Amino acid sequence: MNKTAPPSTFVDLNELQLDTALALVGQPHMTLPVGGGAGTQYLQCLIDGLCDLSLTDPLTGLPNRRYMRQALDGEIDRVSRSGEAALLLMLDIDHFKRINDSHGHHAGDQVLQSVARTLQSCLRPMDTVARYGGEEFAIILPACQFGFGKVVAERVRRAIESTPIALSPHQSVHVTISIGGAFTMQWIRSTAQLWIERADTQLYIAKDSGRNCVSIEEQPDSTVSAEEKDELLGMLTGCFYNDADAKTLSPAPEHSTGSAAH
Repeated sequence: MNKTAPPSTFVDLNELQLDTALALVGQPHMTLPVGGGAGTQYLQCLIDGLCDLSLTDPLTGLPNRRYMRQALDGEIDRVSRSGEAALLLMLDIDHFKRINDSHGHHAGDQVLQSVARTLQSCLRPMDTVARYGGEEFAIILPACQFGFGKVVAERVRRAIESTPIALSPHQSVHVTISIGGAFTMQWIRSTAQLWIERADTQLYIAKDSGRNCVSIEEQPDSTVSAEEKDELLGMLTGCFYNDADAKTLSPAPEHSTGSAAH
C-alpha cells in the first residue's frame, strides 16, 4: 500500500516581516521573489547572512566569542582523536583604557581594528583569530608543537609592538600586548571552558610580570619512571588472571614424607 506524501507547505515571504532582517544583512531594498523554489533560495540566503552576523564581530570583522567557542570544541575533538598538539593564545592590549581616556573612544576603535589586521597578517590560514571581548583577542593554532608555542607567541607580540597605528594624518601610537597560552591535553577530551581558563591563567601571569610579554603553560610531564612501569605492569598482570588461573599457576603444595601424627 503506497503512503500518500504529505502536502508541501509553502510560505509566502510577503507575509513575513523581514524588513529588520534584510536591513541587518545590508540588503534592505531586496525584492521578494515569487514562487516556491525561488522563495526557498531567497530565505536560505537571508538565514545564512544572519548566521554570519551572529558569528562576526562588527568592529574588527573577526570571528566573535560565539564562533571561537565552536572552533575550540571542534579542535578539542580533533586533538582527542589524533593526539596532535594545539595551542590557544589569549591576548590583551596593555593599558587600553589609557588610549580611550587620552584620545577618545574612536581612537580605541582604530587601535582594535589595527591589532586585528596585524594578528591576521602574521598567522597561518589554518589558524583562527577572534575578538574575545573588549580589548582581548584569542588565537587557536592547530598542529602547533610544544617547542614552537613561545616562538609563535613572541612573533605575534613583536608584530603588534612594532606596528604604528595611525589615529590621524599627523598622529600615531604604538601599543603592546600581553599573551598567555595553553596547549590541549593530548588524547584527552577536555572542555573549551577549561582550556580557556588555563590560557587565561597564563595571561594573568604575563600581566603580573610587567606586561608586553609571553607566558606559555609548561608541557605536562608524561614520562613514566621504571618503578611506575613495574607497578603498572603488575597491576595489569593481576587484572588478566582470575582465581582459577591463580590456582593453576600457583605451585603445588608440598607433601610430607614423614609419618602422620595421630
